[in-house]
Amino acid sequence: MALDGNIQEHNSDAAHQLLTMCTHSYFDLTHVSPVVFLYLLKECYVRGKCKATMKFRSLQQTVHQVLYNAPRPGPAIFVARCLLVLPIFESHCEGFSHLLISALRRFLINGTTKEDMLEAKFLASKLFLNTVGGIGHDERILIKILEVFDVKLEDIGKVICNPDVKDENNLNAAKEFIKQYILNLVESKSYMTAVTLLEHFGFCQFGEAFLLKMMEHKEYTAAEKWAAFMGKPMLCVLVQEYLDRSMLKNAYNVIRNNSLKDEFPEAYHKGKESSIKKFAEKGLWDIAEERTNKNKQHLEYLVYLAMEAGYFEKAEELRERHALEGFANLDELQASLPKTRFFDLNELALDGIKWVDDVSGLRDATCHIEGCKVIGIDCEWKPVYEKGKKPKVSIIQIASEKMVHILDLIKLFEDVPEVLDNCLTRIFRSSKVLKLGYNFQCDAKQLARSYESLECFKHYEMLLDIQNLFNEPRGGLSGLTKKILGAELNKTRRNSDWEQRPLTPNQLEYAALDAVVLIHIFAHFRGQSPQGWKAHILILEVLDQGTA
Repeated sequence: MALDGNIQEHNSDAAHQLLTMCTHSYFDLTHVSPVVFLYLLKECYVRGKCKATMKFRSLQQTVHQVLYNAPRPGPAIFVARCLLVLPIFESHCEGFSHLLISALRRFLINGTTKEDMLEAKFLASKLFLNTVGGIGHDERILIKILEVFDVKLEDIGKVICNPDVKDENNLNAAKEFIKQYILNLVESKSYMTAVTLLEHFGFCQFGEAFLLKMMEHKEYTAAEKWAAFMGKPMLCVLVQEYLDRSMLKNAYNVIRNNSLKDEFPEAYHKGKESSIKKFAEKGLWDIAEERTNKNKQHLEYLVYLAMEAGYFEKAEELRERHALEGFANLDELQASLPKTRFFDLNELALDGIKWVDDVSGLRDATCHIEGCKVIGIDCEWKPVYEKGKKPKVSIIQIASEKMVHILDLIKLFEDVPEVLDNCLTRIFRSSKVLKLGYNFQCDAKQLARSYESLECFKHYEMLLDIQNLFNEPRGGLSGLTKKILGAELNKTRRNSDWEQRPLTPNQLEYAALDAVVLIHIFAHFRGQSPQGWKAHILILEVLDQGTA
């Protein structure tokens, strides 16, 4: 079996022999002892070229594969025996323990023999006793060993007493041994390990006092895990403790996650409003709206938040979409609050906004843009709130002084990727057209990530980032627009669904404004400093993997 580059190749005979030995040994584990296997694993790790994390992942894959190569007497037993002898490898013990256990966990998805698992359980129980006795492995490894080998009380009892006899004495001995160990963990404030063991072995003897002790030591995660295991009465105690400590967010999360709304209606309502307000204050109106779950009371609260923030357009949008009535006092509130003046597209006397989603429109737009001396560029993407998921740029706006073209990148890339690449390459690499952006490096990275196969988003000539012309970065483009042009941009439209088709008139106006105001801000700066902007022109190269 190949070692996927984990062994560093040398020209020396010794290194070549090591590589040959490892490859042969991993190919057939029939006559390879755990000690030899671990030694070879260590050599692979020490000599590997990659960084530690990459080496770990690669070796994990290797170990998972070699478990299929006939280790004797069985894969689970082989891993258990490796874990038993791992402490002699000292500094590699902890890392290799995680590696072996994770590889076995993955292997066991496809199952193993009953005999293999029975013997492995017995060895894992020995490992448990060794760890409790302070030999070799830490608490995190102990928990993983119990879980992956599914070690039960009777398995511990066989090791403590008589492995050939299944009786009550074995079970009682195991219970007393583990309870004492858990008490020691509690004394040493290792609450999470204690709770995990209590849950694993099904011990319910610890009660409210144990929960309060964890709360006193601010071990809230462990307390919540314990309360969830114990059930609804203990969860209610936990919620009340949070409320007594003015920890509304924690209380609300427990109430929401464990269906305790009826038990704590007032706390749930306050927590819900707090959650909605948090997202509204960050300008994440779509999430705030989603969090209302279309509850009328919470929707009305969101409308009030929009009004208080001066976002009357957002308030009206919410009222219309959800048919909310009975807001007579909102009109009074709107009249009493200082109004924020937002920039209006009509003030710019544009000839129009053109939506581009086919070849004909794309070619016409390209011809128009190539004839301009200055253009403004911006792009939009649907917000992503799911961890690990990357956003995809949906549209790119390219504005001249009198016209804004909005390109539907998703459709154009799907229908005519080569034409799109060619047209945008001509624009972005032109040395005759000055391209204006605001914090454009961020946009360039997102474009390159979203459309990795296109060359057009990897190189920009004659680029000028408007942000670099001013010394006051606060407030972003909206703040700069207010300072230079006298009105803000309505940023409540930013975090919307830019993948919906057709876009709403408000979305089109927002997208167009973000690009065209760059030209007007630049004109103002050039009027005050006719030559000063030239020193800020740059060539932007977007490197592989979306890094600029």
